[in-house]
Amino acid sequence: MCGFVGYVNAENDIEKNQQIIRKMADRIVHRGPDQDDYYVDDKVSLGFRRLSIIDLDGGSQPITNEDGSKVLVFNGEIYNYQEFREDLIKKGHTFKTKTDSEILLHGYEEYGKDLLVKLRGMFAFVIWDKNENKLYGARDIFGIKPFFYYLNEGNFLFGSEIKSFLDNPLFKKEFNEERLPDYLCFEYIPTTETMFKNVYKMEPGSWFEYKDGKFTTERYFTPKYDIDNEKDMAYWENLIDETFKGSTVAHGIADVEVGCFLSSGVDSSYVVHEMAKRNDVRTFSVGYAEKKYSELDRAVKFAEHEGVRNYTKEITAEEYFDVTPMVQYYMDEPLPNPSAIALYFLARLAAEQVKVVLSGEGADELFGGYHYYREPLDFEKYMKVPQGIRNLLGNVAQKLPNFHGKRFLTRGRYPIEQRFIRCNYVYNHSEVDKVLGKKIPSKEPWVYTKPIFDEAQGEDDITKMQYADIRTWLVQDILVKADRMSMANSLELRVPFLDKEMLKVALQIPAKYRIDDETTKVALRHAAARELPEETSKMRKTGFLTPLNDWLKRDEFYNMVKEKFNGDVAKEYFNTDYIMKLLDDHKSGSAHNMKKIWSVYSFILWYEKYFVEN
Repeated sequence: MCGFVGYVNAENDIEKNQQIIRKMADRIVHRGPDQDDYYVDDKVSLGFRRLSIIDLDGGSQPITNEDGSKVLVFNGEIYNYQEFREDLIKKGHTFKTKTDSEILLHGYEEYGKDLLVKLRGMFAFVIWDKNENKLYGARDIFGIKPFFYYLNEGNFLFGSEIKSFLDNPLFKKEFNEERLPDYLCFEYIPTTETMFKNVYKMEPGSWFEYKDGKFTTERYFTPKYDIDNEKDMAYWENLIDETFKGSTVAHGIADVEVGCFLSSGVDSSYVVHEMAKRNDVRTFSVGYAEKKYSELDRAVKFAEHEGVRNYTKEITAEEYFDVTPMVQYYMDEPLPNPSAIALYFLARLAAEQVKVVLSGEGADELFGGYHYYREPLDFEKYMKVPQGIRNLLGNVAQKLPNFHGKRFLTRGRYPIEQRFIRCNYVYNHSEVDKVLGKKIPSKEPWVYTKPIFDEAQGEDDITKMQYADIRTWLVQDILVKADRMSMANSLELRVPFLDKEMLKVALQIPAKYRIDDETTKVALRHAAARELPEETSKMRKTGFLTPLNDWLKRDEFYNMVKEKFNGDVAKEYFNTDYIMKLLDDHKSGSAHNMKKIWSVYSFILWYEKYFVEN
């Protein structure tokens, strides 16, 4: 796992460009503290920071091909690199290293853009092709590894993290204010834009070319469901178990020790169980002194059952609040998911022992793990009521005081893409003008999600919701915090559920084997039950809980947030009376405003890091 930076030179000054590219790479030293190297010519500058995982002595980057006409920088792991390497050697290619990185260079020489469909792994990479005078790069199909680029006034910069751009004089740092309403609704930007003007995220499963000042990008992969209704549960159990075993073997390849994150849930437990079959694996768990929010006891119990070493940490409220500003800096963009801070401490704990960990991210999106996926089952009969009647009932219910069933009737007015939980995940769109201190034009959240739901046209509503999560929530939230929090601690995080072969399986499973009236991840739990204790395989999903809801009511933390809510950044962008009422109502217990408070607070801390301190 590593980080790379690069840009197209504005002037042919080798010494100056060498200084700039070094500063850019130094800004992301946390992604690769083991080694750094650079390539600078009259056209481009490339920089690299390495975390040594495979071929510890010989895997330096940037890497060149045999005649030096192509130069590679790469972040990630290619899990099928050994067989791919043999194929390329048979075709006449000569390798300088034993790394997975080098197969991208020779694979590009041999197959061009067709290389991408042959890769199994997580990756972002860029190749400088001197013969063609172009930059070419790509991102993996899930978006596990990040890739950002800056396009403005003829300047092109790229890298693993936005913060590296700060050290390049070609970068004009500007806050993308127009996207603030979207952030308040989604807790992330639901497009390829970022919180920095002219900085973009490359979409997962996409490649790009930059040549003669022109940037083009195109998707080479989009997930597509191909539901097989003929197979029974036993078939899917077998296929999931067999494929997952293969995935964990592939994800365990390394020249350093590999550990595992462990909660009490089925996903991480399944990973640990498979890894423990082949390795003396170390596991890592975090929790809190507040037992109702902590899974530590169950994680420790499972580790004992598996006979693996388990390292634990209880996070205090003081520690949590102390690192939050730094966490927002590492994120590049504000991300108010409270579990990100817990993940930071978990990664820090693991990094004391190992360089690589496996984790359970992606199982919920692929196999149906979120409880709200059951909503279409609740609405199934109601959706047969004519739209006009549902509109009437919903409009009347909206005007009445709260009663049991009000939310059902009001939400029942809308098609799935409008009532999708991610659309108004933090603030409802109707609240945005109230929380902001200035008028910023914005779109209804469903405007962003509808085109994605349209891509899954013809599928059932459960499948549509999962598809939307794979394309949005997984990429913009789950994988962002996984990458940034692990890399902040110079730790490589691998996700065996987010594997090319696992995806093939998941895209075929009927909805009834993903979600039913009783539980979630039905087929996955059945497969895991063959290997895990019943209490683990049936464990209800709780998420990465934190006591933040309670901590915000304590005077010391209430006052900490209050100070920011009355500070200069808050006065610039928010209605301070409105956000203070959210905070006061939460403290008094008259409302549960944790997510809304934390969204604004996280933004303020992020803004201070990037636009006040820097």
